[in-house]
Amino acid sequence: MAFSMNTRKRTILVPWDFSEKAEFAVAHARNVAQVTGNTITLLHIVKEESEIQDASVRLHLSAGELEQKYHVKPEFKVLKGNIFKTIGEAATDLNAEIIIMGTHGIKGMQKFLGSWALKVIVKAKVPFIVVQAPPSSDAYKNVVFPINYRKESKEKIRWSSFLSYYYHCKFHLFLQHVSDRGLKTMLHNNVTFTRKYLDNNNIEYEVAEAPGKDDFATETIEYARQVNADMILIITSRSIIFTGFVLGADEQKILANSARIPVMCVNPRPGKLAGGFSATGC
Repeated sequence: MAFSMNTRKRTILVPWDFSEKAEFAVAHARNVAQVTGNTITLLHIVKEESEIQDASVRLHLSAGELEQKYHVKPEFKVLKGNIFKTIGEAATDLNAEIIIMGTHGIKGMQKFLGSWALKVIVKAKVPFIVVQAPPSSDAYKNVVFPINYRKESKEKIRWSSFLSYYYHCKFHLFLQHVSDRGLKTMLHNNVTFTRKYLDNNNIEYEVAEAPGKDDFATETIEYARQVNADMILIITSRSIIFTGFVLGADEQKILANSARIPVMCVNPRPGKLAGGFSATGC
């Protein structure tokens, strides 16, 4: 197994804004913590130092209520900063394994909120699980793994080991439909790499190809719905810009999917593309 355990105690970071969506994230974090042994840390961000004391009191009360409801005692932290930088910085400082964040679907002003979520995600060095609803089950057993022709697509493969280690899940490899010969070759290379990695690590999977009648994000969401997916595993683009988020990048569409399926979102590692990986390790 290429995935290796880190002996240092790690936490699941949950950005907390006292909303229903944030509580959905806590419910997911509780389920993950039960199998990983991670702690849970609620993070609330304020703009001014003068707000920290009042926010800490409110957060202490919220943590107590959540402990009674979910039978897990979350730690909590209030930091001065801005959401776009501070969440990622806190994840590093607190040794977070993952960040689980609640967000909204795309409609009206919620379209902007989806963009907000993506802008926060690309600032972090650890994966996000983005949720829109409470957990539908206790475990992520069926995971859709979209594969396109981009070389960054390979980088999320190491997180299949993380999910498989804890959940023994089945991966549904969903291949983008491409007609260009060069892109087909790139896609084939990514699929070969992924299948070899999963085979070498005895991870269960099946393969399906997108019909190519709609954009890949839309077809991924529909396929996830058909296989009753518990999660979709995606990777962000290196060069995406904020205006692109608002206009509907593939990542945003999947994050805010109408099926409200949780999405694990991995960022490419700085300075190292997946082409440098071997199929038996990271």
